[in-house]
Amino acid sequence: MTRGLAGALARAVLLIGLVGAGAAGAHGLLERAEPRPGATVRTAPAAVRVWFSERVELAYSSVRVFDPAGRQVDGGAAALDAAGPRVLRVALPPLAPGRYVVRWRVLSVDSHVTEGEFSFRIAP
Repeated sequence: MTRGLAGALARAVLLIGLVGAGAAGAHGLLERAEPRPGATVRTAPAAVRVWFSERVELAYSSVRVFDPAGRQVDGGAAALDAAGPRVLRVALPPLAPGRYVVRWRVLSVDSHVTEGEFSFRIAP
């Protein structure tokens, strides 16, 4: 094999590896949320909205909100928000002051499942 052909082949293999690595790292990760993780709000939110780095498969994704006693208080199944296919929204009833935990689990369109949680506080 000539040196030029060997170099071109090596560059092609490296490029394929880099492209594959980028695709493998593209999971549906939490980008931001409303209320913000760790925030203290004065007014109870009517909903929790979470933004992800990838589009999510709604049928296999969830957002749940738990009160200070650990009871689930959200309005049921999460829905895609009007902001787009990367944003999930779950409705909330009127909430009392206290610390609330939001647990999310999403299947992104790249077929990877990610999950996590954060909390926010409603001031008295």
